[in-house]
Amino acid sequence: MGLFDASQARRRQGPRGHYDMLLLVAAILLVSMGLVMIASSSIAVADGANKGAFYFLKRHTLFISLGFLCAVVAARTELKTLEKHSFLLMLLAVIMLLGVFLPVLGMRINGARRWLNLFITSFQPVEAMKLVLVVYLASYLVRHRDGVEYKLFGVVKPLLVAGFVVVLLLAQPDFGSSALVIAVTVGMIWLAGARMRNLVLLGLPLVPAIAWAAMTEDYRMKRLTSFLDPWAHPYDDGFQLTQALIAIGRGEWLGVGLGSSVQKLFYLPEAHTDFILSVIAEELGLAGVLFVIALFAVLVGRGLVIGLRGVEIGQRFAGYIAFGLSLMIGLQAIVSIGVNLGVLPTKGLTLPLISYGGSSVLLTCVMVGVLLRATFEINRAIDARAMGPRVATDGISAPLEQAEAA
Repeated sequence: MGLFDASQARRRQGPRGHYDMLLLVAAILLVSMGLVMIASSSIAVADGANKGAFYFLKRHTLFISLGFLCAVVAARTELKTLEKHSFLLMLLAVIMLLGVFLPVLGMRINGARRWLNLFITSFQPVEAMKLVLVVYLASYLVRHRDGVEYKLFGVVKPLLVAGFVVVLLLAQPDFGSSALVIAVTVGMIWLAGARMRNLVLLGLPLVPAIAWAAMTEDYRMKRLTSFLDPWAHPYDDGFQLTQALIAIGRGEWLGVGLGSSVQKLFYLPEAHTDFILSVIAEELGLAGVLFVIALFAVLVGRGLVIGLRGVEIGQRFAGYIAFGLSLMIGLQAIVSIGVNLGVLPTKGLTLPLISYGGSSVLLTCVMVGVLLRATFEINRAIDARAMGPRVATDGISAPLEQAEAA
């Protein structure tokens, strides 16, 4: 009777969703490691710039706090709200990308126009575009499911949208984010059921365009070739990578100890941003690097698994959101790790949730919040299906219903 009472109470309360705790724990551990490593890697840089030893740590903590609040809001926002306003969000993201070219709003740093001047701080619109593009593509894939699966033109339209975004990014220029946008777009379309033949047919003409984009700028060609043999020009094009590899080599198995890195003392450029993994490798060794990779594997893996469940039970928008955000975070992490290890050319992408960077940290936290919301709604739908009056797949609900009727 106690079992029957529990079942009846559960039915009266209705289906209850729950967030994926394993995914949440992985994200929290990545953020925590980021705080510790930024404290370690940025002290010398901040002190050398006469900004105070903990300047970057304080700013990073502030952005993490704001990101946490935004993630909580995102995790409590129904996905149907994002789906309803996906086009408007996309339009606003495009306007922000165009804003970097305006004389007053746009900021040029190191030869690139990627930042908006908000007077109090700066903001990278591409970070917002990464999230908004996933939302827009998920909405499109739900509305045009049959066209994407069976028609060539159904695949062309989302690729044209992504192509327009890529053109704006290349004009900044931002080749790394452009490649990431293309990869995530193709990945989402393929996971939505598009035929590989259609993707290959559309992708072949893009190869010459991508090659042309890479070869038209000298700095891009240097980045694409210098990683093959960084020791050929260790004080020029290969300087960053050689210093990163020295840091990784010094770390060996267990590292030289937290805070004991030598390469972060003005030898390794961008030690607290793009090359923070090299500092992790030097101070925590191979064990620390494997721990970071394992956390990303858990976060991305759980996102992909829950996305697959969402598609299977008909929660396609939530499923595609989970696919897209998992791919966005996972592929950026792979590229950042690959750059630090010298197996990929330098792309200027941060390590999600770990590297210093206000816009990147803030929007990645929002991505995690939306991803958690997707897991909540998918689990809620699974719970509702299990509670359905005619569902007897587990061999328990049907006998309970018969007992209650008797």
